[in-house]
Amino acid sequence: MSQKYTAIVQQDGPVWIGWIVEVPGVNGQGQTRDELLESLRSALREALEMNRSDAIAAAQQPYEQEVIEV
Repeated sequence: MSQKYTAIVQQDGPVWIGWIVEVPGVNGQGQTRDELLESLRSALREALEMNRSDAIAAAQQPYEQEVIEV
């Protein structure tokens, strides 16, 4: 399942900065717009994997996993 996220991007002097609207704390920067977008993709992947790992670790056994589409 492919998910889409919204990135706010803007040039701030000589660098590009941005963040992901749907996931607090996911932000990045780059010397170019493309570098910023790759930085955001990387940060988003890491945040989602960390959130997933934390959620599974916090679950009491036994548990079930369900895929929910919105």
